[in-house]
Amino acid sequence: MNRNGRGLFLGVILGAVLGFFVGRFSGNPLFGVVLGAVVVGLLMYRVNPGGKD
Repeated sequence: MNRNGRGLFLGVILGAVLGFFVGRFSGNPLFGVVLGAVVVGLLMYRVNPGGKD
């Protein structure tokens, strides 16, 4: 396994929080939460590789 599961989890949490605030300003916080969680979660999963065991 060459990816970091904790990075994925942290990305989903951060993306959901940031997406909530962005979505709140645009009028639909639920859409912002889902979109933010997916985008930031995938970025953290790809950019933050785990250790090589």
